[in-house]
Amino acid sequence: MPSSRLDKIDLTLLQRLQLQGRTKRNVLAEEVSLSIPTISERMRKLEEAGIIKGYHAVLDARKLGLEVTAFIFITAESSKYYRQIIERAREQDEILECHAITGEGSHLLKVRTESTATLERLLSRIQAWPGVVNTRTDIVLSSPKETTVLPLEHLEKKTGS
Repeated sequence: MPSSRLDKIDLTLLQRLQLQGRTKRNVLAEEVSLSIPTISERMRKLEEAGIIKGYHAVLDARKLGLEVTAFIFITAESSKYYRQIIERAREQDEILECHAITGEGSHLLKVRTESTATLERLLSRIQAWPGVVNTRTDIVLSSPKETTVLPLEHLEKKTGS
C-alpha cells in the first residue's frame, strides 16, 4: 500500500496509533465512524504494507539506569567495511540506531549506556572493529525533544484532507 493510497481515515488511524498505540479498536471505530471489523481490516492492511511496523512500549531510559546517551560518528577505512560495521552495530544492545551518513564519517550510532565508564568500554569495542579508523563521540546533556511520532501533514495534502 503506497502512501498515495492512504486516505483521510488511514491517516487518522496512523496519527492516533502513533500517539497511543494501545487505543482499542472500538474507540478507533467510533472516532472515524466505521465498524470494528472495518478498522481491523484497515489496520491489517497497514501492517501488511509495512506502514505499521509494530506496537511498542516507550520506556524511560534514565529510570532504567541508562544515564548516558551519546552519538558516535564512525569513519571507516573504505566502503568495503560498510556492511561489517552495520552487522557489528546490530550485535550491540547499547546501540539503538545505526545510520549510514554523508559528510565526515560513514556511520552514526545512537547509544545508551549506564555510565561514561560503560560508554568508554563500548567505544573500545567499536574502535577495534575491522575497518574503523576513527570515532568521534558527542555526549547528550539533555533531550528536550525525543519522539518516534512521524509527521503526516504532507500526506494529508495529497489526500485532499
